[in-house]
Amino acid sequence: MIARIGSLTLALFMAAASANPFAEKKSPATASMAYMNRLMRGAYPTENSQLRRLEEEEYDIDISGYSLKFQKCQFVKSYDDDMAENEESGTVLATKRFVVFRLCPSNSCSSCNYGYGEYLVDMEEYLDATIEYAQEQQQEICEQCEEDCEYYGDDQDQNDEADNEENGNERRLSSNCGECTDTCEKIENMEENGYIDATDFVQCQNIQNAGDDDGVELYAGAMCASSGYKIKIGVFSDENCMNLESNLDVENYLADGDGNQMKLSHALLKTTYESDSCFSCLVKEEDDENNNDGDEKEPEVEEVCQELYESAAKCEKTHGFDNGYSNYNDVYENQLENEEVVCDFISSLKSGTYSQDGEIVVGGSNSYHSGATSTTGGQKFALTFFILGTVGLAVYAAMLHTNLTKSAKSDLSSQGGAMA
Repeated sequence: MIARIGSLTLALFMAAASANPFAEKKSPATASMAYMNRLMRGAYPTENSQLRRLEEEEYDIDISGYSLKFQKCQFVKSYDDDMAENEESGTVLATKRFVVFRLCPSNSCSSCNYGYGEYLVDMEEYLDATIEYAQEQQQEICEQCEEDCEYYGDDQDQNDEADNEENGNERRLSSNCGECTDTCEKIENMEENGYIDATDFVQCQNIQNAGDDDGVELYAGAMCASSGYKIKIGVFSDENCMNLESNLDVENYLADGDGNQMKLSHALLKTTYESDSCFSCLVKEEDDENNNDGDEKEPEVEEVCQELYESAAKCEKTHGFDNGYSNYNDVYENQLENEEVVCDFISSLKSGTYSQDGEIVVGGSNSYHSGATSTTGGQKFALTFFILGTVGLAVYAAMLHTNLTKSAKSDLSSQGGAMA
């Protein structure tokens, strides 16, 4: 009987230990890296022969009916050979910067829930392309504003339009000359008003030398903010803008030549990541007076869309994107083979696997705690349950042992009396 009790107690302890959330297991970081390694094992390298075929033949993928829409910005820290070989580096992890964007059907870009492609591209490349596009759009708007509103002085209003038409000076007039003129003047006089365009700092650059008051080198560069749904300018402690100093504000280190404090204008940078804005990939046709035949021109694709589409990793079939490279499977075979890997990686970036500065998020929490993790409510409950269960089993085992001992003595006593 005692042997059975001992076996039962041992089995209960083993069951409790197997359910113990604090038993040794893979860390979240190790598990995540193992997951990514499994993904990458399925990747097939792009062969040079395929690239040569792409150079020799042209395959037009018509994306003129789509619009480019920002989805998320994400930093990812991963092992880097160069960092490991650099004796002066304090880490073997390099920060990779990614942007996820979509090509949505232009007639449903606001919802963009099906028939779209999802893409992954280096953040620097994304910002270079979209900022250049935004600057061109801004310049065109201000030139048009100046042209439309040049007839109107401070004491005139837009009722003079009829007079201009009668005099043969017909022009397309802006419905809000005052607003567009004011905006364009602010852009032109930005520095005089104490502002610097934030897009001037998307490339990592020095903002404080070691010889200054604090005695440390500091750099400014683009960073992901608001859980990756915004891009702003942050402060970094290294020349490659990998180590974010989240407690520092870049505006505290900006000044003009006379030492006057400067602020950042995010108006232009904001256009590259606004959630409700879409860049149409269709080039707007200008009125061609020489086209007497009325022939329709083939639609042209904006350079920003074409450039980012060609360089991005693609996830298209999953979302029902029909006009992409899958139509040329004989040429893009390697990309088709790797599409599932790309889709999985994009999904991991969007699911909150990484913190704002690129660290792997521990335990699926929304915040990352460098160097340590806090105990969750579930773990505290499991720990309490485990301790109380262990104590209860020990007490129960002691009671059974006492009862069995008493019972055994009583049986021996009665047997001794009979024998006497």
